[in-house]
Amino acid sequence: MPERRAVMPPPSDIVKVAIEWPGANAQLIEIDQKKPLSSIIREVCDGWSLSGSEQFALRYADGPQLYITEQSRGEIKNGTILRLAISPTRAARQLLDRIQSHGIDARLEALKELAKLSADPTFAAEFINMEGIGTLARLVESGTHFGEMLAFTLTAFLELMDHGIVSWDLISLSFIKQIAGYVNQPMVDVSILQRSLAILESMVLNSHSLYHRVAQEITVAQLIGHLQVSNQEIQTYAIALINALFLKAPEDRRQEMASTLAQKHLRSIILNHIVRGNRPIKAEMAHQLYVLQVLTFNLLEERMMTKMDPTDQAQRDVIFELRRIAFDGENDPSGTEKRKALYSKDYKMLGFSNHVNPALDFTQTPPGMLALDNMLYLAKVHQDTYIRIVLENSSREDKHECPFGRCAIELTRILCEILQVGELPNEGCNDYHPMFFTHDHAWEEFFCVCIQLLNKTWKEMRATAEDFNKVMQVVREQITRALVMKPSSLDQLKLKLRGLSYSEILRLRQTERMSQDDFQSAPIM
Repeated sequence: MPERRAVMPPPSDIVKVAIEWPGANAQLIEIDQKKPLSSIIREVCDGWSLSGSEQFALRYADGPQLYITEQSRGEIKNGTILRLAISPTRAARQLLDRIQSHGIDARLEALKELAKLSADPTFAAEFINMEGIGTLARLVESGTHFGEMLAFTLTAFLELMDHGIVSWDLISLSFIKQIAGYVNQPMVDVSILQRSLAILESMVLNSHSLYHRVAQEITVAQLIGHLQVSNQEIQTYAIALINALFLKAPEDRRQEMASTLAQKHLRSIILNHIVRGNRPIKAEMAHQLYVLQVLTFNLLEERMMTKMDPTDQAQRDVIFELRRIAFDGENDPSGTEKRKALYSKDYKMLGFSNHVNPALDFTQTPPGMLALDNMLYLAKVHQDTYIRIVLENSSREDKHECPFGRCAIELTRILCEILQVGELPNEGCNDYHPMFFTHDHAWEEFFCVCIQLLNKTWKEMRATAEDFNKVMQVVREQITRALVMKPSSLDQLKLKLRGLSYSEILRLRQTERMSQDDFQSAPIM
């Protein structure tokens, strides 16, 4: 009879690892992934003659040193170094006892260890089960902890809450007041300030009811003060909290908050202390600046989605004003009636699609009333430019005129699309534009630069009314390409756009097409 061989488990089920235990030689063992973890731990304990194997667990020796569970054991790779450690339940119980002990040194050591262990989901679940979060919250509320001890307490608290096991809604008002106090104090320790800002941001983002409480405790002026420090980490956390308050504010509070931020010169402080600061901007800071940019542009959404009401006299007066600035120079109320008949000719010259009732041009959303706001800003703030664009086109041979009204409306819609007005910020995006922090009316100024570009491109393309969409496509491309270069100011933007004439766009398209064609050519295929 043939000899029976022991059946070996398939190689993929066997992982070779080293296991350490303080004061002993490491054991090199083969873990059979089909065997329960408890029996592997028992064998390891037997190797060192340790009793009570159920009191032990395995952890990674490097990195975050996470506990290994039945769910995560599949991730162990050959050659990994593991460590035998006391079980998460036992570790949680011991730390909880030590945190409440009387010796200051013992308590500090325990909090230091807790701050490290709290990132581990297995440990966190055990510690939270033992009402550990409540214990930490009471330590903070007591107001008797300072310095390192408080910093480790706050770190552990935030790490434990980040696992999402416990609802933020359970946090007490006195805890919030205590944390807000650290942010509002002038000379608080940097590590405590940083963790306090992070805790408040998490509260605001994770709980609707806490948003209101935090908003009552924290003043925007206080947060803006934290942007004027040299520590970029503190600046980042402060902007993150401003963003969180902005994001969660009810619609009616958002505009109010924006005007408070404007009064406190948030934009110029960010420009001088961060954007033009003397340190490179890290990814997390870039993300927070991008979020602030998105939230600021989102304030335009309401106007973008508001249709014009053709029966509203105040709104029609704005169109009147556009016509007056372009053609009358000075208002002549006595002859107003006489001019009514000539108005539709003027509205045609202004480039509206509807010459009789141009109000109807603003019923499309987007861009809605936002387009009219932009046109009025151009006409009032950059009057010479506005008059030049309108008169230049009204004196061209008919077929080559660039219709100012129609172009301004479509351009506003394109800019809203490019800057994603009304969309929520993307999690991993760092795409902020320094130039938007250089002007209090950055959006309107951006429009004014782009409408001049549009007029110039229309001339370069020798376009007629039939080419309208084609011109708009080129202009969109010019703006998008210029934004990619991240101009540092609006003047820089003008320079970049000057280098992106219609002929340059054609050249770039041709080059890009050829480089794509290279990859499609027969030899490569």
